[in-house]
Amino acid sequence: MIAATTLDTPDGAFTLVADDGTVLASGWTDDVDVLVGLVHPALRPTAVTEVDPGHEAVSGPAAAVAAYYAGDLDAVGRVDVVQRSGPFREHAWQVLREVAPGAPVTYTEYAHRAGRPAAVRAAAGACAHNAAALFVPCHRVLRSDGTTGGFRYGAAVKESLLARERSAAG
Repeated sequence: MIAATTLDTPDGAFTLVADDGTVLASGWTDDVDVLVGLVHPALRPTAVTEVDPGHEAVSGPAAAVAAYYAGDLDAVGRVDVVQRSGPFREHAWQVLREVAPGAPVTYTEYAHRAGRPAAVRAAAGACAHNAAALFVPCHRVLRSDGTTGGFRYGAAVKESLLARERSAAG
């Protein structure tokens, strides 16, 4: 069963779409349709049931989001995520999951970690097309001058996440 739930977080409404506990899409919005539209067509559900956060289809990811906001910054990294794209982008999303909380990287460093140092724009594209925000922490990638750069859910949310992680890590 593909289900969605919306949680209240310090950064606003956070919705996740999951297939029996595996995250397909997530982000700071209460609009399930927007998130479903981010899912690759090969994985995109035709129907999504909205459920309470305790429902078995979403309880694991929902608990991880709550734990993240309670200080267990690694909780979201323990949740399964599935996204589809080309080989580089899929690999780049896995690499993003290895970026530690409180230790953001630049787009240049991210491209290097993904095995294609010259592919900075492709690395940025992986961030821009990431459907599973927070679980695949694209907010941990910064411009080379240290500024936050873009973020689908707004600069304020990205800055809040980075500040929370910086505070907990240091």
